[in-house]
Amino acid sequence: MASYVLILHNDRDQKLLVGKLGFIDFKSGYYYYVGSAERLSRVRRHFGKKRKRWHVDYISEVFEVIGAILFNLEECELSRKIKLKPIRDFGCSDCNCLSHLFYSENLTIEYLFT
Repeated sequence: MASYVLILHNDRDQKLLVGKLGFIDFKSGYYYYVGSAERLSRVRRHFGKKRKRWHVDYISEVFEVIGAILFNLEECELSRKIKLKPIRDFGCSDCNCLSHLFYSENLTIEYLFT
């Protein structure tokens, strides 16, 4: 099964309402969201207007979407490999992961898994 890491940039500290998670404080910096890429349309939807359905939809309409990287791994397996600061309970209400959203002050693709 395929998955992806969506890379987003938040240019300022802000508090956002994220569905049933409530308000979350987001620091300026880069966010890395892990999602399932069962269909390419699951990735493509982040680059345009959409109806809010998942946690990531609440931030991808506010943050700048930088790009996405596809992986040939299941999304929870990929999420466990990321070594950045997790945003607890984000994007993982249907699994046992700590998070599917991660934070870094800097754009850090080369150190994503170290």
